[in-house]
Amino acid sequence: MNTTFHTDASDQAASLNRRDFLISSSAVTGGLMLGVTLGLPLASQAAGTLYTPNAWVHIADDNTITLISARSEMGQGVYTAMPMLIAEELNVDIRRIKVAIAPPDGKVYGNALLGGPQLTGGSTSVRDGWEKLRVAGAQVREMLVAAAADKWKVSASQLKAENGMVTGPGGKKASYGQLAEAASKLPVPKDVKLKDPSEFKIVGKPTKRLDTPAKVNGTAEFGIDVKLPGMVYASLEQCPVIGGKVKSFDGAKAKTMPGVIDVVQIPDGVAVVADSYWHAKKARETLAVQWDEGPGAAINNASMLEGIRNATDKPLPLKAVGDADAVIKGAAKVVKAEYVSPLLAHATMEPMNFTASYSNGKMALIGPTQWQDGAQGAVAQALGMKPEDITLRTTFLGGGFGRRIDLDFIVQAAQISKAVNKPVKLLWSREDDMTHDFYRPMSVHQLAAAVGPDGKPTAMTFRMVSQSVTGRVFGLPPEAMDPLMSEAALAPYEIPATRHEIVKHDSGLRVGYWRSVSHALNAFANESFIDELAAGAGKDPYAYRMSLLEKQPRFANVLKMAADKAGWSTPAPAGRFRGIALMEGYDTYMAQVAEISVKDKQITVHKVTVVADLGRMINPDTVQAQIQSSIVFGLTAALNGQITLDKGRVQQSNFGDYPVLRMHEIPVMDITLVPSTEKPGGIGEPATALVAPAVANALFAATGKRIRTLPLHENLAKA
Repeated sequence: MNTTFHTDASDQAASLNRRDFLISSSAVTGGLMLGVTLGLPLASQAAGTLYTPNAWVHIADDNTITLISARSEMGQGVYTAMPMLIAEELNVDIRRIKVAIAPPDGKVYGNALLGGPQLTGGSTSVRDGWEKLRVAGAQVREMLVAAAADKWKVSASQLKAENGMVTGPGGKKASYGQLAEAASKLPVPKDVKLKDPSEFKIVGKPTKRLDTPAKVNGTAEFGIDVKLPGMVYASLEQCPVIGGKVKSFDGAKAKTMPGVIDVVQIPDGVAVVADSYWHAKKARETLAVQWDEGPGAAINNASMLEGIRNATDKPLPLKAVGDADAVIKGAAKVVKAEYVSPLLAHATMEPMNFTASYSNGKMALIGPTQWQDGAQGAVAQALGMKPEDITLRTTFLGGGFGRRIDLDFIVQAAQISKAVNKPVKLLWSREDDMTHDFYRPMSVHQLAAAVGPDGKPTAMTFRMVSQSVTGRVFGLPPEAMDPLMSEAALAPYEIPATRHEIVKHDSGLRVGYWRSVSHALNAFANESFIDELAAGAGKDPYAYRMSLLEKQPRFANVLKMAADKAGWSTPAPAGRFRGIALMEGYDTYMAQVAEISVKDKQITVHKVTVVADLGRMINPDTVQAQIQSSIVFGLTAALNGQITLDKGRVQQSNFGDYPVLRMHEIPVMDITLVPSTEKPGGIGEPATALVAPAVANALFAATGKRIRTLPLHENLAKA
């Protein structure tokens, strides 16, 4: 499947709380709610209701089918991909499947690929649900058929379930809804036969997204859209140095401003609560706050970089083959290089916001989050409440990129609501969002290789130094390897002796997961370095890579296809130059070729050719959209993205000084999706990581200058 994309100048998903959903699906309504577990027993908690750690399928009397999604929808298309898996095995039109987001319950909805929390991220949603949801659909289908067979006193082998009906001999037929109550009383089949992929009618076919109509007509509810009776608004003044605390404040003037209801202090700052966001924001500007800035006030970029570069923390061995250090020490030719990646903000289109409503010892939370049970637990801990007294409803997310895994803004909204005893919507400004992010960590990579007479590496060492996000978020101990620091650290090239190590170094600034996490850091270093080795050997970058991939057929295939699609063997148009890069991430194998030009030290990316082998695809339309989105996101960072600090203060505050790609800057994208029978890979993130080295390598081809520090525009100007 191939598409070229060039940009120049359903009903809204239902939201049900757990109690309402249990009532609506109980035996009283005759509904059937079924699911599947993986390694866990099915537990009946209400007549006709079975729970699952990943999804619930509900068939109502009116033949409505609802999937309870355990994953948040933040633009990646899970509200379409997940129903496609259910619809395939139920033999119904995808548009008959409604979607409701699951309440917080990590035991039921945990993400097995991320270690158990109810969390959306890591390009795991489809991979985690690929088999579970198909099994769930097949179980429901077989139970409906069994119910019809019992009702009509015929063999189940004589019946067929499709298009929402079970049909049998003599013209017998009944809708799924009519059979749901009887089916709910039958035992759940443990072993069900799944469709052979050759029988797929829905999975793997381009499908229009179910949530598009609601997003177009404005009925889709994002966090910023939430309205509750009696709701008020809050704007929060936080210390300009992240981690700083309030020493004292004077809110007297703010309290006299129009619409102001209260001024309250919470651990993260001082909140002004008013009858509108504008009134809250304007009153906030009159606050006089004295801050205890804390140790963060000493942080700046130069000191952070120096600390990372000279880190003495104990290296954690990732992989070693042979004695790379000895080979390099005795080699006649050695190539060494250092690569630096900066701090980055998430810069989601929808700034942080959440609505909280505290009343009578109960808390209701509504808004955009990637981590439902984490939010519930964090609020419970912060307020001294029981988790069962806290409900949470997830809205659509106006961008996540890992930022909405963190829970600070949710806890803040809850604290403010409890303080004023009213429903409160907390809204951050863009400036709040940019200056109080959990930033992608800075990294330094130091690579060295011994090169033989044929120009190929005989040994290589790889040292990556950065901060551990997983250590902060999940308490991973310092001595434990952080798997989210080592992604794409092991390049696929055949090198006789290698040593790879990761160094965790705490720079003192809070950091967070950022789209593609450490893939982006490690791929930039690895793919730039292999390009340097090719240049030093006087070899073509594509041919050089291919010579090191003889035992890696999936890598070699996508690399060859990308080179062919980009016309690598033919000269680029006048004034244009190409760079190539390769990576595996989230079980997806990808190659990219970037075609650029340079004028007055400004880079124009004209075209990006992508070949992706991600195994079986659920919805190719969404796959292409995710690749397009990832390239724009990654290219923005590669060309211009960086967060800098001075005296602990983030210097960027809006899109004026943290620019994102404009429409006229977006390149042509030629995307090829490789047909495959392998298990599904993730696609929401890999292209983000790979575009930076592809462009950096093209920049070397254009200028002869190797830029080893991102972003490219700033560092090209210095070169």
